Amino acid sequence: MKNLWVLFLVITTCAFSQTAELKTIRGTITDGTRPIEDVAISIEGSNETTFSNELGNYSIEARSGDMLTYSYTGLKTIQIKVEDVTQILNLEMFPDINDLDEVEVTASRRRSQQDLAEEYKTNPRIVKTAYGYLDTETAAGRVNVVPKENINAIFVCLLDFARVRIPGIVVTGDCTYGGDIYARGFGSINNSAPVIYDIDGLIFTDTPLWFDINNAERIALIQSLSLTVPYGFVGAGGVMVINTKTGSPAARKVVDQARLRNNYLERDVLTENQVQQNAPEYLKEFANSASMAESREIFERYAGSYSNSSYFILDAVRHFSKRWKAYDMADAIVDEHWKRMETNPVLLKTLAYFYEEQGRFDKANDIYKEVFILRPNYVQSYLDMAKSYRTAGQIKQAASIFARYEYLVDEEFLPDGENDFATIFQREYNNLLTLERKAILNDGGGKSLYVAEEDFNGTRLVFEWSDGEAEFDLMFVNPENQYYTWKHSLADNAEEIMNEKNLGYNIKEYLIDDTLPGLWKVNINYKGNKSLTPSYLKATIYTDYGTPNQKMDIKVFRLGLKNVYQELFKINAPSVVSN
Repeated sequence: MKNLWVLFLVITTCAFSQTAELKTIRGTITDGTRPIEDVAISIEGSNETTFSNELGNYSIEARSGDMLTYSYTGLKTIQIKVEDVTQILNLEMFPDINDLDEVEVTASRRRSQQDLAEEYKTNPRIVKTAYGYLDTETAAGRVNVVPKENINAIFVCLLDFARVRIPGIVVTGDCTYGGDIYARGFGSINNSAPVIYDIDGLIFTDTPLWFDINNAERIALIQSLSLTVPYGFVGAGGVMVINTKTGSPAARKVVDQARLRNNYLERDVLTENQVQQNAPEYLKEFANSASMAESREIFERYAGSYSNSSYFILDAVRHFSKRWKAYDMADAIVDEHWKRMETNPVLLKTLAYFYEEQGRFDKANDIYKEVFILRPNYVQSYLDMAKSYRTAGQIKQAASIFARYEYLVDEEFLPDGENDFATIFQREYNNLLTLERKAILNDGGGKSLYVAEEDFNGTRLVFEWSDGEAEFDLMFVNPENQYYTWKHSLADNAEEIMNEKNLGYNIKEYLIDDTLPGLWKVNINYKGNKSLTPSYLKATIYTDYGTPNQKMDIKVFRLGLKNVYQELFKINAPSVVSN
């Protein structure tokens, strides 16, 4: 175990001292239908800028860790962090929208305060005022919401922030001597009332110059008189509602996001067989092969044409191991092509997914060790190692890696923060300590072991993807045919994707409690990975999670067909149902 910690220390130290080499990033930029000429591609913090040509093509020299910015007048600026495997970045750019979204609604489907409270954590358009939750999308009046990505620490005070981020208002004074924000009555400022401030339910009539913008989670400006009535006369000029990161309410229980929305699934969803019809020819032939010998003949026939394709090799490895349990054949293919995989963490993680799907957890653990050496500064590497040690039956090693990660965070070698990964990591650690206490303590008695309270028991779905550039929509359909969609794309969720890149993780969980038993469906709309290669998604399905009866099932999906919804799997909580 001592040698393991020495390895961690050496690798982690090296990770922060290496200087990445320059490499060429290429791609094509379109608006979804046509190429875009003269898109400016620049490297943040440098003078390096290039432009796309008349075919939308571009190339630029960059290093791993560099931030590429793609900008074009009238289109939304896109930022992408260069990773160790980044070579091709084909982008689709979208029309820009105002930094400030304005919503004017005269009628709406009313929801209770409890409904809004439960949805608060996942719906950025809900704000908490001193008089309850307000859904700015359905409010009967004008509410201006500042997107979260536009709330940052570059502003000295709220006055500076409002000048830059909130159009159509008047701001007086400065951050030294104070001032006011006026949202109404611009014809005569002297006869206007300035806005007041509702910060986590506390009302301030003077501009709080002391407020740290970096602590703001959500900011909305309420301008309609009908919505400011609860504040009385002092709110006549409008109310700036600010929910802080430290004061924002946290979800205390699992909430079925589908039931909070008036969405009922009516669209067509492709079955596995329908998706297979659009697969490459060699995959169709593999699927239709009647014997191991026939599969071998297909592989040898296509190997010459696809010898340079690592994904053909991966597909063949999975076919022989999953369809025929021909592990010797699959392993021989891996050994023959190991040189092209050993330095590519995306290919290695895909291979590890296959081994986990097959139940070959020792081999998956070996692969995750290789990925850790390549990516010691990715937080996902620690979680992958810990989980793979656990599934391989090496419980103490798993617990030690969880503890080592927390130590590195405490010592600021690794980043920390309020994010999805931190929640998932803590849940995994708590689950290990709860269910494997005896193995960790040897005899299970005479010692104390702190375990944070687990707030969930039920069906837990964990999704991981090997390629950080993969974009998709995950759809969860409950037994009443209502659905919730989590969007993982630059067009819909650029901030979360940037956070994933900065910390180094590709993982998402979805929790299903026991309040709505029955058949659940999970579908996906794959949108590509900015190259012509497929992506691979791993779904780990836990039933009776957090209890002694906890079970785990792992499924791996090859994503190639784009822009259509397709079935992933169905679950009859708490049991897993085959495709």
